[in-house]
Amino acid sequence: MKKSVRKAVIAGNWKMNNTPAQTTELINAMKPLVAQADCDVVLCVPFIDIPAAVEAAKGSNIKIGAENVHFKASGAYTGEVSAEMLKAAGVEYVVIGHSERRTYFGETDQTVNLRSLAALNAGLKAIICVGETLEQRELGYTETLLKFQTKMALTNVKEEQLDNVIIAYEPVWAIGTGVTATADQADEGNGFVRAAIAEAYGAEAAEKVTVQYGGSMNDGNADELLSKVNVDGGLIGGASLKADKFAAIVKAASK
Repeated sequence: MKKSVRKAVIAGNWKMNNTPAQTTELINAMKPLVAQADCDVVLCVPFIDIPAAVEAAKGSNIKIGAENVHFKASGAYTGEVSAEMLKAAGVEYVVIGHSERRTYFGETDQTVNLRSLAALNAGLKAIICVGETLEQRELGYTETLLKFQTKMALTNVKEEQLDNVIIAYEPVWAIGTGVTATADQADEGNGFVRAAIAEAYGAEAAEKVTVQYGGSMNDGNADELLSKVNVDGGLIGGASLKADKFAAIVKAASK
């Protein structure tokens, strides 16, 4: 982390877990554990849980995010939710382009870009996910792919909007598998992302952008991962469903 120039952000991605009642219970358990955090703390929750999450987080340092957003303001898009709807519900952040959305629901680099623009233009903070598969890594395409995905996601994003952009490097081979990239691999991947931003906006702008690592970051490996200069936080999956484990990661990011 390099807190002198950019924010450290720990964001939980709950995926398809927790009812509204469970949401309230979990956030209430988390609040005292993360109250002294020296980093931004975010919980990205299923749409159905947003009202309960916003209510439970009131008066605390926990910010609430969504797990997806559509790129249109309104229309015949059954099952989708717009950026303005999220804003009205009290959401501040939104995850965009997670590998599970790309793999299971047909997200592409183009739709990730459109969703990112919709979120940013509405004033939301976008957590944009990029990452390579194991096959792509073994073929030596990691740098090329991460730079391409990053630049595609940021197409037509204005430099001043970078203040609301977080890029999360999530190697697909390390998501939900229990396999974690080494700290050096995470730092290298995040460095490729930052280099892509520098190529598009200049080195000074790139230095200010928070680049998270996601991919089985947990309470056991967070210290080592977060010690790397290009790792500015984490997008946390399974460990964000346990108050004590999530709090331990927040504590690691607060050092």
